[in-house]
Amino acid sequence: MPVYEHATHLPHSRADVFAWHERPGAFVRLTPPGMATIVEPPSDGLRAGSTVRLRVSHPVVAGGSSLVAGRSVGVPWALTHVEYAPGEGFVDEQTSGPFRRWRHEHEFADAPDGGTTITDRVHWETPVPVPRGLVEGRLAGLFRFRAAQLRGDLALHARLGERLRVAVAGSSGLVGTQLCALLASGGHEVTRLVRREAGPGEASWDPGAADTGRTIARDGRLDPRVLEPMDAVVNLAGRSIGGRFTRRAKQEIHHSRVLASSTLARALAGLADGRPRALVQASAVGLYGARRPGETLREDAVPGRGFLADVVRHWEAAAAPAEAAGVRVAHLRTGIALCASGGALLPMLPLFAVGLGGPLTNPDATVSWITLDDLARAYLYAVAEPLSGPYNAVAPDPATWGEFAAGLGRVMNRPAAVPTPGFGPRLLLGRGAYDQLVRTDQRVSCERLQDAGFAFEQSALRGALAHVLAH
Repeated sequence: MPVYEHATHLPHSRADVFAWHERPGAFVRLTPPGMATIVEPPSDGLRAGSTVRLRVSHPVVAGGSSLVAGRSVGVPWALTHVEYAPGEGFVDEQTSGPFRRWRHEHEFADAPDGGTTITDRVHWETPVPVPRGLVEGRLAGLFRFRAAQLRGDLALHARLGERLRVAVAGSSGLVGTQLCALLASGGHEVTRLVRREAGPGEASWDPGAADTGRTIARDGRLDPRVLEPMDAVVNLAGRSIGGRFTRRAKQEIHHSRVLASSTLARALAGLADGRPRALVQASAVGLYGARRPGETLREDAVPGRGFLADVVRHWEAAAAPAEAAGVRVAHLRTGIALCASGGALLPMLPLFAVGLGGPLTNPDATVSWITLDDLARAYLYAVAEPLSGPYNAVAPDPATWGEFAAGLGRVMNRPAAVPTPGFGPRLLLGRGAYDQLVRTDQRVSCERLQDAGFAFEQSALRGALAHVLAH
């Protein structure tokens, strides 16, 4: 049976590294979103007998992405932990899934410099003959992804130190899922705000909602006592901006953000115990307008025009009651978040996979981006550090759409010379959404976030694309 081995060195003690692996959220952080979806997380951590169920959407045995109409096509995969030695290692084996056999040994050892070396040893066998290099190439990408996650997350946790209690609204989305996992793996206590009956680690709230008729805007409700024990609240709630900008969609996009922000801000303002708290708000570079060619956009730039600029302006203003009550409020204005399982990158992958990829819009227009993992870290940083006011959450390496397409083509080993015809996205999204979501040109500066001490783990475009695609 073939054996693949990968070693990762980390400048942290073995006790700290192993403790990170044992905390809730670690498995989410180690699983590339574009490669697999976690159906059931580990039932008992790393201990023998613990089981986990996945749906592999980018199978290592296939050597490439499995996408149909922009959606992942998954293969069920069930694993069971069969050995567990605290502080030293653990072993999991496949109980059902794409391999004939799979045994993954994780060994933790002290390194001579005081750090830790993790040795991952995978014994694998496929049900049908597959070139060894194909499988091991995908395994190499997986373990490079994991090594980067470990280095970035452990470095941030070591720097921040203090353990916090954090409530997260919008916890089930792309960013919320990763942020909650990042918080939990760092030992922070997370409470997810949900719109249904609350389970363990959750609290119910009503952020307000759109009516189904022509009228809209029902004020939200949240018992302030839910927030009393919290050190911070992160607000990621809001309807997706993807799709056509119909009248109803525009209302829902606007009100889902403004009402959620207002509900949280009023609840925080209603707490009179004098404890210092923070509200970290999602925001967007859409504030600056879709097209600002020739400008470098900093946080003090004049807001632009258009539907999304208006939404962001009202969204940020809705947090005013919390700020007036002495709550520290930070707004993270996000650019395009790169993730292989959602967002702007996902619809591009099928075209590139078949060699028909290219720039989505004018190849000379600028796109400001950030990886999903750096975005999650930026939220944690804003929670733990004394950040207030607006911060552009974009990487320091904005690129033209031509450079973006070329970089994605190189990472996927595919050509990237076929421009996407404008009529396609315009037909799909309508002119309004197309003009504000696709035909963009924004060079946004992250200088203020960097000056506040935040360090990006994926700061260059090609390395960022390789990371999110686990190549």
